Amino acid sequence: MAELNTGGNEGKGGKKVRSKKQNAGVDLTAMVDLAFLLITFFMLTTSLSKPQSMDLTMPDKLEEPDPTKIQDAKASKTMTILIGKDRKLKYYMGLLKEPYQGVGPTDTPYGKEGIRQVILQKMANLRAAGHEGKDGIVVLIKATEDATYTDMIDILDEMAITGVEIYALQDMTEDEKAVMQ
Repeated sequence: MAELNTGGNEGKGGKKVRSKKQNAGVDLTAMVDLAFLLITFFMLTTSLSKPQSMDLTMPDKLEEPDPTKIQDAKASKTMTILIGKDRKLKYYMGLLKEPYQGVGPTDTPYGKEGIRQVILQKMANLRAAGHEGKDGIVVLIKATEDATYTDMIDILDEMAITGVEIYALQDMTEDEKAVMQ
């Protein structure tokens, strides 16, 4: 290999003395301090995501209402929604034994083209008759033992989407259980 001599012809004894170069050191203390300040700032100013929940108003009274009696509501304003196994859904207006306009429990799917459309139509009919808000539709929601949690949440979502102000969760009667079989 070739060697490059940059010095003059000084021979063996005439080596040039070089001064030792010190490695350039960067003091990182300030950068670490800044990093911790930024981390602290973002931790303190960031808001954590809040859990999503649905407002559900429960009655104050300990008395159980009689599900066969509809108090302070006409049959034309009371809709009962029955939730069954395998996303089975039925509704009727009025009482089960005396349905409004003679129309008994009717099958309907979940969602926009199903129960939501039915509720909105009933609300529009009541609005046209002069009933609105708290004087409007009353929905009774009843689920079988086989209904899933998701089905119940879907119906409660429909209540929120359609703007139903008065709805209640109740237990099914034996007659309603027979209809759902």
